Parts: sequence; C-alpha cells; structure tokens
Amino acid sequence: MSAIFPFSDVLDAKFPLSGLKVVDLTRLLPGPHATLMLGDLGADVLKVEDPQLGDYLRWGAPGGGENPAFLQLNRNKRSLTLNLKAEEGREIFRKIVAEADVLLESFRPGVMARLGLGYDDLKAINSRLVYCAISGYGQDGPYINRPGHDLNYIGFAGALGQTGPKDAAPVIPGVQIADLAVGSLMSLIGLLAALQGRQISGEGRMVDISMTGGVIGLLPYQAAIYLATDEPTRRSEWRLNGGQPEYGVYETADGRYLTVGALEPKFFTRLCELLEMPEYAEVGTVSPRADEIRAALTAKFRQKSRAEWLALLADEDVCVGPAYDLQEVFEDPQAIARGTVVQAEHPKAGKLRQLGLPFKLDGLEPQAVVREPAPSFGEHNLEILSALGYDAAGIERLQKNNIIGK
Repeated sequence: MSAIFPFSDVLDAKFPLSGLKVVDLTRLLPGPHATLMLGDLGADVLKVEDPQLGDYLRWGAPGGGENPAFLQLNRNKRSLTLNLKAEEGREIFRKIVAEADVLLESFRPGVMARLGLGYDDLKAINSRLVYCAISGYGQDGPYINRPGHDLNYIGFAGALGQTGPKDAAPVIPGVQIADLAVGSLMSLIGLLAALQGRQISGEGRMVDISMTGGVIGLLPYQAAIYLATDEPTRRSEWRLNGGQPEYGVYETADGRYLTVGALEPKFFTRLCELLEMPEYAEVGTVSPRADEIRAALTAKFRQKSRAEWLALLADEDVCVGPAYDLQEVFEDPQAIARGTVVQAEHPKAGKLRQLGLPFKLDGLEPQAVVREPAPSFGEHNLEILSALGYDAAGIERLQKNNIIGK
C-alpha cells in the first residue's frame, strides 16, 4: 500500500486510471487542465506547490474569495507545499517521486535540472517514471529561454495569422488554443503513450511538449497546402477561414449570429432552396462569384431574427447553427443531455457547478468524476509528511525552516 498516494490503492473498474500515481508541479492552465482529467479518470494526483505563492490561479478571484477557475481545474487532487530550493525540500520530493508513475512540470527548460531534479536525476531514482515537461518552445532550440503566453505561441505557430479579416489585424481567439489543445491535451496523449510503452519496455521516458510546436501540429491541412505548393493560406482567403461564403458567420436581424458550414454541395444547394435563392444553388461556392454570394447571404440573413432562422433551418441538412454566448451554451438541451455540467461541493465555496469530462466513457456517469473538491493550500501537508516518517516535532521544524511554509 502507498501511504503517499493512498487513493492509488483503491482500484475501481469505472475509473480507467485508478492506481496511477501523478505528481503535478504545474500551475495556471495547461498542466492543471491535464491533471484535472487524469484525476477525473481516477488517477491519484498530488499537487506540489511553492510554499509562498503556490499556484497563482488560487489568488485570482474577485473580492479575494475562492477562485472558481482554480476550483474547477484542481478537483480530485491533494496539495503539498514544498520548497524545492532547499535541499531538505528536494529530498522529500525525491522520496515522493520514487513512488510516482508520472510527473508533470511547466517550468522554463533547465530549471528542474538546476535543482538536481531534472529527468536524468529523477530517472536514476525511478526508472519507470514518465516525465512530462510542458514549455512554450520545447526543451531545445534557440527560443527555449523565452517567456511567453498562449498568444505568443499561436503567433509563432501561424495559427493567429489564419484568424480574422484579411484587411485588418489578426483576431485573438476567445479560447487558449496552445494552453488547452497542446499544453493539456497533447501532454495527455504523450504521457499516456509513454505509459503504454512502459508496459512493453518496463522503462519510463520523457515527454517534451512545445506549445508552439504543438500548435503547428494543429495545422495539418494548411501546412499540407503550403508544403506542396509553396503558397500559404491567408486569413479570410482560404475556404475554412472565411474565404468562401458557405463557411462563415452571418448577422441576423436581432444583432445575433448564425454559423453556416455548408461545405458540401448538397448542403449548400439545400440551403439556397430554403432561403429562396435558387440562382445560387448550382453555382458552386468555390467560384469567382464568392463575394456576390456572400453579399446575398448577408442581406438574406439580416431579414429575420436568429430564432426565426433556427426554427426554419436547424433541423434541415444545411449545417447551420447559432453562435451562442455562454449562458445559452449551458441552457442548450444538447449540452444538458450530454451531462456537460456536474455538481460539486466545496467546504468554503459551497455548492458549485463545474464542467465535467468532455467525453463519455461507458460505465462512468458524468457526476461520478467529482470525487474530491479542490484542496486548500497545503491541505495535505501533515498527512503526506507523516506518511514519510516525520513526527510532530519534525513537521514543526520543516515549517520553521520554510520547507513547507507556515
């Protein structure tokens, strides 16, 4: 049995990752989102935080209360505060890693190695460890020491340059693409692949996640066109970024918006029939008349409210839908039917509504993923240190020497 990772001893077939022991050194969004899903799927996640500030997202709530974003991202985890700049803190950390299956960190490249806790150092302690390092530009190359955030990474990767009107500045996406699609989801793909590989070799390995490189990997269509022709796709000129009228956003009479994704001819032909625009049905959308067709669609959609258009088009084979705000998202019957929102209880914040898993697994009910609320700062210090053999006097000394904070 593992005293450091007690949840890993409880194997439950509903949770496919039960028994997996994870050390989480990440903060803010990318890494915590990845470990959220690991925890939701049954992994025992130990969040190791700096004893001074911890995860910065803890302290970002208006009015100084519990930050709902932190509570969302950090359920099903335990919290240990530990000063890794002190040798005794590092020694405690090594004992934890010796029992772990996975470690995730998101420091700048080289930080962990300078602490004596890099991949090679920890591999010597635990050869089965899967070590996942999330960084802006990766563990090698000329940019490894540059700071950055999501916007910088999608800019370097070319994704930002694909978004927005062609005669204006690129538009900042409303979702953190590099953080979530790469820092989180590609980390999960990489570390789960490494765990499967461990089943074959018996050895762990390092997973090097570059958020910039990962966003480039999200452009297979655009990259294929450029690499084959030396002609780059440009914003609002390519079929899937606003260059053709059958794939775009249109304003309605009430100032709301519809999404039109009638890419295939059968969808566009049917749309033209329903809009009483037969003159365009057989033209084909990828044509020199694109601007003319777009102007006609723009004028047509402004004749009715969004609700009126959805009543006419939503159940037709035309690929038309609403551009919702968040309130509408969570009131939509499809989101409700899929169990998108789950209920959680927190000892300080009370009852919470949170996002559940973004996919379904047979046998795992959406509400079942909420097993433990997000931990308070250092909530499990005594439990974990006691499991490591520290008595009350030893723990008091660690507090006094700022190894675990006050």
